[in-house]
Amino acid sequence: MVERHPILNMVSHLVLALGVLIVAFPLYITFVASTHTAQAIVQTPMPLLPGTHMLENYAQAWNGGGDGAGSKAPVARMMTVSLISALVITVGKIAISLLSAFAIVYFRFPFRQLVFWSIFVTLMLPVEVRIGPTYKVVSDLGMLNSYAGLTIPLIASATATFLFRQFFLTVPDELVEAARIDGAGPLRFFKDVLLPLSTTSIAALFVIQFIYGWNQYLWPLLVTTNEDMYPVVMGIKRMISGGDAANEWNIIMATAMLAMIPPALVVILMQKWFVKGLVDTEK
Repeated sequence: MVERHPILNMVSHLVLALGVLIVAFPLYITFVASTHTAQAIVQTPMPLLPGTHMLENYAQAWNGGGDGAGSKAPVARMMTVSLISALVITVGKIAISLLSAFAIVYFRFPFRQLVFWSIFVTLMLPVEVRIGPTYKVVSDLGMLNSYAGLTIPLIASATATFLFRQFFLTVPDELVEAARIDGAGPLRFFKDVLLPLSTTSIAALFVIQFIYGWNQYLWPLLVTTNEDMYPVVMGIKRMISGGDAANEWNIIMATAMLAMIPPALVVILMQKWFVKGLVDTEK
């Protein structure tokens, strides 16, 4: 048992408070910058209290436009592209990983372990390593500047397949036998038994993969040349062009704040399932 001591409690709370301040201060500065004019941000010292231009800046960022040297694409469109891409990547990764793990664990076929380890080895070949050949294939198939080009090369996931395989191996054999006695086929067993048992793991992977898909930058940078297909992370980078005086930092910071909302909502709304899924996976 850990002994409670007032001094130790005070020190631990001070350390936690300091950690929160270190993490939250850049976010606060971003919010403050999004409420001032561009001229107020670049002056020295920069204001540390919110300004009076919040609604104006966020409306301009949402609708696009402005006088800066960088991209003027509307955030509403960029966030739509990011949301669709993140959802397709997330749902695709989970669906393919569930089916592949189900096949590896419950079906007997030649070279089954070789197939699994072939999938697992792809962890050493992320998109950055195979980006040249992948881009060539996407280009030859005419998928540049499209949702298919943004999502399909990122859908397969060896990590999710491995996690689902490890979870399926813990499912008691008695459930399989009971399903067979009841006359359930493989797909019914998968739908009625394995999927309900995998809910928490699916929720944990959904959060992780959604953030992964939302934060994509390098791959969209290659396959998109049209502003209408910019995801929001790439759009923020395209807004920055030239020196400080040439950028509308208030609009850029407003865009950054808007870009944080969807992943933050996913984490907050699914926090309980996320933590439970991680704990259950460890067990």
